[in-house]
Amino acid sequence: MGTLMASSSTLTLSTPTKYFSPSSFFGPQGEASVPSSLFKSLRPPAFWPWQNLKKVTMGPLSVSPMGFGTWAWGNQFLWGYQESMDSDLQRVFNLAVENGVNLFDTADSYGTGRLNGQSEKLLGNSSNWSVGSMAFVGNEQGQDKIVIATKFAAYPWRLSPGQFVEACKASMERLQIKQIGIGQLHWSTANYAPLQEQALWDGLVAMYEKGLVRAVGVSNYGPKQLVKIHEYLTARGVPLSSAQVQFSLLSMGEDQFEIKKICDSLGIRLIAYSPLGLGMLTGKYTPSKLPRGPRSFLFRQILPGLKPLLSSLEDIAQRRRKTIPQVAINWCIRKGAIPIPGVKTVAQAEENLGALGWRLSASEMLQLENAAEESPKKMIQNIFQTR
Repeated sequence: MGTLMASSSTLTLSTPTKYFSPSSFFGPQGEASVPSSLFKSLRPPAFWPWQNLKKVTMGPLSVSPMGFGTWAWGNQFLWGYQESMDSDLQRVFNLAVENGVNLFDTADSYGTGRLNGQSEKLLGNSSNWSVGSMAFVGNEQGQDKIVIATKFAAYPWRLSPGQFVEACKASMERLQIKQIGIGQLHWSTANYAPLQEQALWDGLVAMYEKGLVRAVGVSNYGPKQLVKIHEYLTARGVPLSSAQVQFSLLSMGEDQFEIKKICDSLGIRLIAYSPLGLGMLTGKYTPSKLPRGPRSFLFRQILPGLKPLLSSLEDIAQRRRKTIPQVAINWCIRKGAIPIPGVKTVAQAEENLGALGWRLSASEMLQLENAAEESPKKMIQNIFQTR
């Protein structure tokens, strides 16, 4: 892995002049014909009031209303990571921090093959370079601190609380920090190894009591299991600060909204991963222009039925002088979730930042949700998500 060098990031922004019109690229049979020049002409809007970005609370932490996900950092199989991208990833991190984003989500399992844990390593290298006047990890001024949220995999050999504590310490070493912002269970084993679940929960308690994490959270917990772990942790004096779940206009089923309702009632902050549906809500892909790799199989099933939703996203984007991804991410924010769109290029980071500083109206929210309901197929839920 190459060493990442810090650099200041300068934004040159222009108002978007062209948008993808689903009505223009979906033919009668769902076929598409889109000139590649359109993708290159898309630009984020010219004004975002980031520097004074209002933070939201997540347990004891103060975080930006949108974070960035780093699943792609080190993942060659699904996202095509190459070590030559490292300098760009450093610029992505710098750009985010300079513009008020202080929440970064990762996991100890992110990174394929020999690159397992690479996401944490890259994030650790990035966060140890000071950008502008932002206070970084290790600085005692907690309000402006970078919040790194990492997830611990429920590997079958992690059978005791002590093993989860060791996993936490290993993540801290890769991240080069003395305390993790949010320590999260990556998934529940209730569906297939219920006896292991107790070790997961006790591991969270131990991390918190030892001061290795400032807050604890869960990922891929369904409504029933979420209530159970909240009750268990509360009895042990450990507040549950966050619950991470797939949540987007393509993933707004009964379970998702029930989880959101539970989070609101219990004071848990909902973190929305895959807010752009793995890229299906970007306007970049069509039924005849699919991404490379495994995503293409899923896209082939779902994209042909997304014309109503993509048309509504495009309509609002044009009226708002935004882009389709910015509208889709803003929907998550308006629903009270903290979206963590994945980023691996400066262009993606710039565009995602344009989801901040404005709000969809109630009528626009309804328009999008009605269009989403018309889609014949939704996103496949994570196989690890429990009831």
